Amino acid sequence: MSSQPLKFSAGRYRPASLVLALAMAGLTSLTLTACGNDEKAAAPVAVQAQPELDPMEVVVSAEMAGNFKIAPVAQAELASVQEIAGRIEANERKVTRIGAVVTGRVTDVLAEAGDRVKPGQVLARVASPELTSAQLAYMRASATATLAERSAERARQLIAADVIGSAELQRRESEVQIARAELRAAGDQLKLMGLSGDAMTRLRGQGNVAPSAAIAASSAGIVIERQVSQGQVAQPGDPLFTVADLSNVWVVGALPEQMARSVKVGQDVQVDVPALGLTVEEAPITGKIIYVGDTVSTETRTVAIRTQVDNKDLALKPQMLASMKIQGALEKVLAIPALAVVRENDKDHVYVKKAENHYRLTPVELGANSGGQRPVIKGLSEGAQIVVEGAFHLNNERKRAELE
Repeated sequence: MSSQPLKFSAGRYRPASLVLALAMAGLTSLTLTACGNDEKAAAPVAVQAQPELDPMEVVVSAEMAGNFKIAPVAQAELASVQEIAGRIEANERKVTRIGAVVTGRVTDVLAEAGDRVKPGQVLARVASPELTSAQLAYMRASATATLAERSAERARQLIAADVIGSAELQRRESEVQIARAELRAAGDQLKLMGLSGDAMTRLRGQGNVAPSAAIAASSAGIVIERQVSQGQVAQPGDPLFTVADLSNVWVVGALPEQMARSVKVGQDVQVDVPALGLTVEEAPITGKIIYVGDTVSTETRTVAIRTQVDNKDLALKPQMLASMKIQGALEKVLAIPALAVVRENDKDHVYVKKAENHYRLTPVELGANSGGQRPVIKGLSEGAQIVVEGAFHLNNERKRAELE
């Protein structure tokens, strides 16, 4: 049997792989066509993005709107208030700086910073060769005065007996006056060196030389500074102790030169001391301007001012920080209630009404509080509708909505 190759007709016979490939191609074409039709059908439908609300604005419901009171910005009669930073200082008229009047070594320190002292109370003792020399000079002056007095007394007796003339008596009486003057001068020198009256009496009567001189307080007060230690050599003029009467103190401040013309001696001042934890309204500290500087600091361009306030309970401590509110004359200015102000990022803001139940947080520049009102410097016009009650809660609502 002869072997012949088989022949296939292109129209009747196809391999199975070819049939499968054609089927898959048809299915893909149908799928793409269907997807294309779906995209064309969906193309006309587009979602419009809603604009977001400004983060400085807030819209509340009609029910919540009843919690906020709205009022227009209007004029009010206020006393102009200038607020400047200040600090508490000791009244310099009641500060005493005490030191040694002789060169010597400090043998005892009897007072510490914070001690309350009385006039004449000994704060320290100083041993000095100068003191010893001054005591010996006092003893010599005392002896000379005694001899001069005895000599004058004998001259009186002799002139009564007609033994000497009157000229000799006059000479001896003149010597008495000179000796007494020298004795008083020597005694005054010892007092300046801190020797007590009792010590001088013992020195004159018994010859007892005091080993040291006292450094004593010259006035009552509190020792606010001590700059001496035992064994230290003190020089005349060195301030060893500072004693201050703090029953009244100064509040000093620096006034910008642009404001200097508007402040005069005698104006009322309110002082607020944050360290006390009380505001001016809760515990008013009041006084009057007692000094306005005549020169401007070249470094800070400010003028020094001060007031004096009572401090009977010693609650005000030197170097405490304070703020001074200087009251001026009454004048009509644009003002808003202090309750309307919201602090945000260390700046003053108010809520201005834009539409029904729609408010915007607006930055403003305001003056100091005066009787619950704050004058408007910048940021608001007369008649503008603002939230005067409930601004704090409205601000919380704005922050809550912003988080959502």
